[in-house]
Amino acid sequence: MSSTPQGAGHRLENAIAWALRNVDGVVAIGVALVVGAMDVLNQNMDDNIVSGATLLVLAALVYGSLTERRRRMADLRAATAGTSRAIEDLAMVRALSGAEVALAHERARRATTRWVFKGGTGTYLRAVTLPECVLEAQRQRRSLSMKIDIINPADDHVCAAYARFRSTFGFTEWTVERTRKEAYATVVAACWHRQRLDTLEIDVHLSSVAPTLRFDLSDTCLIITQDDPSRVSLYVERDRPLYDYYVTELHQSREQAVKLDLREAVPLADEPTVDEVGRLLDRLGLPLPPSFTDRDVGDIIDKALRAENPYRR
Repeated sequence: MSSTPQGAGHRLENAIAWALRNVDGVVAIGVALVVGAMDVLNQNMDDNIVSGATLLVLAALVYGSLTERRRRMADLRAATAGTSRAIEDLAMVRALSGAEVALAHERARRATTRWVFKGGTGTYLRAVTLPECVLEAQRQRRSLSMKIDIINPADDHVCAAYARFRSTFGFTEWTVERTRKEAYATVVAACWHRQRLDTLEIDVHLSSVAPTLRFDLSDTCLIITQDDPSRVSLYVERDRPLYDYYVTELHQSREQAVKLDLREAVPLADEPTVDEVGRLLDRLGLPLPPSFTDRDVGDIIDKALRAENPYRR
């Protein structure tokens, strides 16, 4: 079957493009073939012509060698640039340990207008982050947006999984009941603070997945920590790719969780009563387990408003 005109034209274009990319080799081969053919046909050629042809072939080969070297140098520069970018990406993550973690959180809270949290039950959030961020917003008379993503206290499976995780790695006194109380307390704390700062916009999302890491994201940085304070934490500055990646990741996590409508929250006194907290959680669609006594609800209130910093030594 004969080739179509379009196919022939396409092959011709490819041939021309190849010849242009390898013009040095084409010139050298062409000159060598001409000189060689004339020699085979016993054509009398002037020595100057032969010498010139030889020099032309050598020049073409040198040109080709230099061109190839330039290509390799360009490839090397591209590879080096890629390595530099990779090194820069690694450098955007800084390790924190000991007192550096608390100091990084303190600096992140100073002037931020937003705080995004994702973790287990939010103990450190209740004890330090939430009240301190609210206090700074009051001092500076500015608005504050907070998004909180914790495990769902009404989900038996996730509470059991989180309690098991905490216990497996040597953390004591973590039971399903404690896990539920801690998570309920974070919900109560969010509502309590929201009712005392008009410029506070706060959302609570309840997840059915037990996390192993804790994420705190402010206007200036992202801090990734673990429940064990002896483990190294990670610090990522804003305007780094990883910061932006986690902004999206945390947003997607919240989209897959249950969002509480805090506008339905009933008023809480400065010192909430057991009945107030019970009504609050009922209105939010998050009723307490029937097995919880008034003493259990009292524990939730204490954890909500007087949580102890778990990492204070």
